[in-house]
Amino acid sequence: MILIDIIIGTLNLMPDWQDEGIILSNRPYAEIHSIATILTKSRGRHAGLVKAGQSSKMRSMLQPGSLVDAQWRARLDEQLGTFKLELSKNYSALMIDTPLRLCALSSMCSLLESSLPEREPQLTLWQATTALLQILSLSEMDNEWLNIFVKWELGLLQELGFALKLGTCGVTGSTQELAYVSPNSGRAISKPAAGVYADRLLVLPMCLGGHLKIDNELTAGIKITGHFLQKNIYNPVDKQLPSARRRLANMVELSNW
Repeated sequence: MILIDIIIGTLNLMPDWQDEGIILSNRPYAEIHSIATILTKSRGRHAGLVKAGQSSKMRSMLQPGSLVDAQWRARLDEQLGTFKLELSKNYSALMIDTPLRLCALSSMCSLLESSLPEREPQLTLWQATTALLQILSLSEMDNEWLNIFVKWELGLLQELGFALKLGTCGVTGSTQELAYVSPNSGRAISKPAAGVYADRLLVLPMCLGGHLKIDNELTAGIKITGHFLQKNIYNPVDKQLPSARRRLANMVELSNW
């Protein structure tokens, strides 16, 4: 009986799963431990205890945006469980000299951590997010990375069930002279259809399929996605956009992009 108990106990402590993950957040727990939330490739957003997670060695690995190999263990599936993590790539370290990209990285992680349901597979978002991480780390991307970031946010809205319809005019069905977005419906509006109501609409930049050239296109793009993230995801739970996302919008506007 003793031998059987030992075998069963060992089996209960074996990893329940092993997966790739992206660190989304890491908060202190007790004196030296922490609770990390990661976006996994196969299991979506998942939290777990990291032993000695507040140590200097672990804190450097647990920076938001880090790519890790994760093992998760728990006696019962509904428990918080424990992570054993190994660093694959520290993306934040690659952006230490580019504050705007670092802010975008923080914004990306905050949006995922605060909007995704727990333990539901998000393979499409995983693929889009790992691609975005690589793009953010490329120094030769200039400001094109921000265009891709805005489109990543459009993808996040779509995966959460709030896709914008920017390909045709929501009033006439036309694909010509698309210039605005309705802040209520999320549908494109052509310039002729907007008429006297144009000042009540969001400007649709060319980077998101608009047909009229405007200044500060990326500022307009990040304003659109920010509006619908707030409206559809955070307003229903009486919350504001994550502070990192609001800070990113301010930095982009000041950059005149």
